[in-house]
Amino acid sequence: MKIPPYLCNLNNMSKTIAQQLNIKEFPFEIKDKKGKQIYYENSDGYWIKREFDQNGNQIYYEYSTGYWSKREYDQNGNQIYYEDSTGFWVKREYGQNGNQIYYEYSTGYWSKREYDHNGKNIYHEDSTGYIVDNRPKVVELTLDEIATKLNIPVELLKIKK
Repeated sequence: MKIPPYLCNLNNMSKTIAQQLNIKEFPFEIKDKKGKQIYYENSDGYWIKREFDQNGNQIYYEYSTGYWSKREYDQNGNQIYYEDSTGFWVKREYGQNGNQIYYEYSTGYWSKREYDHNGKNIYHEDSTGYIVDNRPKVVELTLDEIATKLNIPVELLKIKK
């Protein structure tokens, strides 16, 4: 979708779009070809600008007050990046099954996770040092160790091949 030129640089304009078009009835809005509102303005001159990607995900948002935010999405529609005019940002990664496996904030906090084939969270670790590890463990024991744990002589253990 091509954004009309008059929506591209609102911060550098001295007049709002409604003022430029001499609009007298409010609220005033512009929608894209898919019916999504890409511009809104009220009678006080307050406006909102939005941009969407080809999948309908909002990728940019801006207010006349100067606040803005932008987002990026992966091929599955998962939001993988967010940033706003306050300096705050979030990065996310997703695994093959669609579960969020990593995220990180501009504050320095991060978290990573692992999931089993059923989508159950089996591992979590974060930047505070918190760890939950429910991953299956592989334990290797010698025949002597097994016999001791079972409290039987080693000779009674039969190993099938």
